[in-house]
Amino acid sequence: MISSNLLIPILWVFSLILPPVENTTINESPNNNSSLSFSLYEQLSVKTDVLPNKDVFALAMQGWEKLNTELKSKVITIIDFSLPSTEKRLWIIDPERKLVLLHSVVSHGRNSGNLIASKFSNKPESYQSSLGFYKTAETYHGKHGYSLRLDGLEKGFNDQARNRAIVIHGADYAREEFAKSSGRLGRSLGCPALPTELSSKAIDFIKEGSLLFIYGQDESYLQSSNLIRS
Repeated sequence: MISSNLLIPILWVFSLILPPVENTTINESPNNNSSLSFSLYEQLSVKTDVLPNKDVFALAMQGWEKLNTELKSKVITIIDFSLPSTEKRLWIIDPERKLVLLHSVVSHGRNSGNLIASKFSNKPESYQSSLGFYKTAETYHGKHGYSLRLDGLEKGFNDQARNRAIVIHGADYAREEFAKSSGRLGRSLGCPALPTELSSKAIDFIKEGSLLFIYGQDESYLQSSNLIRS
């Protein structure tokens, strides 16, 4: 039997040798969102090779993780305006079913740039695209036909979307045939316009309470948005 006088020094030595046990849970892990994003990305990649840039996807999912309890629909739309308009840079993704529902070209605002969008604004009459997270709202029939209203969720970046009438709609200038003849898609007044033959299908996928994330290479947004900062 070990005497009590020897037991304390022995325990002290073991405490120096053995590493401390971390008392953390999955929800408390600072890298939980990134690991969930990576896992989902890998599961999607098994089914399709048409996925957003992995870093852009991770940013979108950071916002989705923070906002999804407030959403009626768990579908997320990702638009990557760092890509040229001749490329398919819109994805509609169902994270729960691990599916890409739609992949399409999409137009940016006329004052955001020509082939690539490089300038962004939240101001009325700027005719520029706005970055950040939006919540899809109600549908309506307007001058562009079947359309979908958007509510910007980030103050200073896209919260003027309603006032600016930034909506998703179809347009002939947003079709791939237009890009082939002109070298780029036509441009909107700030709306993410879709090909006329796909717009109704896309709107029905995402209407009434899903999340939309528009990414662009803009340091002001990337450094300031609370929804993409860990």
